[in-house]
Amino acid sequence: MAVAVAAFTVIADEAPAGNPLAGEPGAVAAGEALFSSMNCDGCHGGGGSGWVGPSLADGRWRFGGDADALFHSIANGRPHGMPAYGELLPENSIWQLVSYLQQLRAPFGVPTRHWP
Repeated sequence: MAVAVAAFTVIADEAPAGNPLAGEPGAVAAGEALFSSMNCDGCHGGGGSGWVGPSLADGRWRFGGDADALFHSIANGRPHGMPAYGELLPENSIWQLVSYLQQLRAPFGVPTRHWP
């Protein structure tokens, strides 16, 4: 019996050039479904509101909140708990997650800041 395995490796030094799915109908909904099915909400809470992992909806970004930084964080992981999904998900799926995360809005009255 033959088994086919597809690998989707993201090279850390290769910088993405913006979200190719920005504004594409269905990208946000697909990203939201992936957020749940890949158990992102297990750490980041429902709607990305925060739980064991940081909130993704409060406008506070330790590693940057632009499309390329989010792609890099998802694909390559981050220290202290964020696993790398670049070998598990195709690039298109990672961009769908980015689309979903970028449409999340901080609750009213939450101060935002960028980490140095």
